[in-house]
Amino acid sequence: MSKTTIKIRNEEETRAFGMKLGAEAKAGTVVALMGDLGTGKTTLTKYIAEGLGVTEQITSPTFNIIKEYRTGRLPLFHFDVYRIGDVDEMFEIGYEEYFYGEGICVVEWADLIEELIPEDATTIHITMGTTEEERIYEIYSGD
Repeated sequence: MSKTTIKIRNEEETRAFGMKLGAEAKAGTVVALMGDLGTGKTTLTKYIAEGLGVTEQITSPTFNIIKEYRTGRLPLFHFDVYRIGDVDEMFEIGYEEYFYGEGICVVEWADLIEELIPEDATTIHITMGTTEEERIYEIYSGD
């Protein structure tokens, strides 16, 4: 597993990074996002979706656990597992069909279901930087 650390200085850099991830993603890609509230997990997801060509507005699926977007070049499955009380709930919603299917999965709060995240997933730990807009991305690739 390789690790890269990058500093994102503002939303424009977040957009460029997310668009690149979306443009390069292949069917079966899982992006696991970890970070405190307000670090920009949903914002990054919005730009990954843009890179995929998704035309729908991306919102946090907090109360749904998963939202599906099918207007891009590949389906995007956006998970927010913050409210998952037990990993068994992931089995109940059929997470494996999503994670190992024909689309791309972005999982917010992935640390809560870490044991279910595929080994080849891209995991991004997001922390606040030294300014209000700055973020530090620690990117782990399971390639």
